[in-house]
Amino acid sequence: MSAEPLSGAALWTAKLVGAGAGSAISVAYLLPAGRRDAAARFLIGVVTGIVFGAPAGLALAQHLGIEDAISAQELVLMGSAAASLSAWWALGVLSRFAGTLFRDGGRP
Repeated sequence: MSAEPLSGAALWTAKLVGAGAGSAISVAYLLPAGRRDAAARFLIGVVTGIVFGAPAGLALAQHLGIEDAISAQELVLMGSAAASLSAWWALGVLSRFAGTLFRDGGRP
């Protein structure tokens, strides 16, 4: 990875583009039930991509062994897209798990 730091504008652009792309793919891949569900999924993906984009990109790059081959902007873009794409899937798993725990009205 290049040692030169990203400017603020380049960092935010990479985060927003990556998060938007990951969210759009998430909505298109598994069609939501309605407009409200689509909007919620898209916004959850964008926020998750912005917040967790850089750490997710670094973790992915290190796991793949490509951290020296890509620029910092590519790393943030990749991480934002991956985080936003996987956010909805993680929330879906948690939702289904919670649904099985509390299916009987909360009785032990």
